[in-house]
Amino acid sequence: MDAVDLPGNGSDDVPLGSVTLDLYVQHLRSRIHSAAGMHWLLAHSGAGVIASQLAEALPQRIAGIIYVAGIMLPSDVRFAELVAEYMTVDRTASGIGPFLEWSKDLTVSRVPESAARHIFFHDVDPTTADWAVRRLTPQPEGGRAVRPSLSAARFGSVRRIYIETIADRSVVHGLQRHMQQVVPGAERLSLNTGHFPQLVAPRQLAEMIRSQIHRNPDGC
Repeated sequence: MDAVDLPGNGSDDVPLGSVTLDLYVQHLRSRIHSAAGMHWLLAHSGAGVIASQLAEALPQRIAGIIYVAGIMLPSDVRFAELVAEYMTVDRTASGIGPFLEWSKDLTVSRVPESAARHIFFHDVDPTTADWAVRRLTPQPEGGRAVRPSLSAARFGSVRRIYIETIADRSVVHGLQRHMQQVVPGAERLSLNTGHFPQLVAPRQLAEMIRSQIHRNPDGC
């Protein structure tokens, strides 16, 4: 398994203003091209958009995508647009959006500690939540407010599993179901956790992932 820091989102020196969805995909393509065989993509939260676009670019190298509370968008739709649409049904679907703090030029956002604890880590034990809060970094808008460009022939040919998080306050459960309706075809599993099951129920999440990969082991 290869846990990837995306450009401008880890500890590298990539200028935040240069970050785009294309940059993310190019970075991940280079990682895949350097390793043999098929690959599974495990995508949490906003990484779901990137995984979808990578599957569009390299469907012949992707064994499947596992979205964990992932943002799974239709082609040419931004997440903010989908949220605005769904908020006519559920006002809680705004998630972390109203709490973000922005740079003066509105190109970079950050999540304040209090909002992170309330929205992201509300069901995480306090010690682990402290650790997680310290790892949050500013996020470039060029990699967040993106529109994927997807096709049935390429992205649509890749197996998809969606692991729902029922107690989620960031990507609320109803919105997760809505994304599965507007991007049909994903197999559904559920966990009764908030937005970070990898911190709350890591063994249960790992077993879910392992069971799906073992059904189609031609990936890594």
